[in-house]
Amino acid sequence: MTFVTLNAGVVALYVDARGPYPGIVRDWYDDTRDAMTYRGTRPVVAHPPCGPWSMLSHLHKRAAEIAFAPHAVAVVQRCGGVLEHPRGSGLWDACRLPKPGAGVDAHGGYTLEVAQCDWGHVARKRTWLYIVGLSVSQLPPMPSPRQPTHWASGGGTGRGKTPPGIKVCSAQQRRRTPVAFARWLVEVAAMSNGT
Repeated sequence: MTFVTLNAGVVALYVDARGPYPGIVRDWYDDTRDAMTYRGTRPVVAHPPCGPWSMLSHLHKRAAEIAFAPHAVAVVQRCGGVLEHPRGSGLWDACRLPKPGAGVDAHGGYTLEVAQCDWGHVARKRTWLYIVGLSVSQLPPMPSPRQPTHWASGGGTGRGKTPPGIKVCSAQQRRRTPVAFARWLVEVAAMSNGT
């Protein structure tokens, strides 16, 4: 029998109960546990809903979710840790977060762009990470770059056109967070010291 030791020092906010975080951290908030109520001081990994902040935000129907991401930013700035959102998220402009390569903000936070396929996602899934409490030089090692086997969107022409020989992700595949990526984010949060 294998026993898993759950990380008790990191809290995961706005996560999917069927995703990897319940098996990695002891304290997590999903749809049934309101992450807006988190008042603790432990560092966090935050995955607020991206719908209100994406290029398709005009299609997003859950108005209540708009407040989740700014709340997650405030918690990361207060407690340290990392917030994950898709590349180009409107949250960065709304909260005046530094974009990748733009340096450090007043909270010591910076943004790093990564590709989740490097941690095992089937698509490239470019992601922005807003990190507070841990410098770039202190980050845990990242995996070697990998090539995606799937494309996040299909059809079309130009930038969105699917390359030959590559499958198109299902909506469920697009949403998934690779376990290795979740573990790496928890390690980042665990190593952060807040502000």
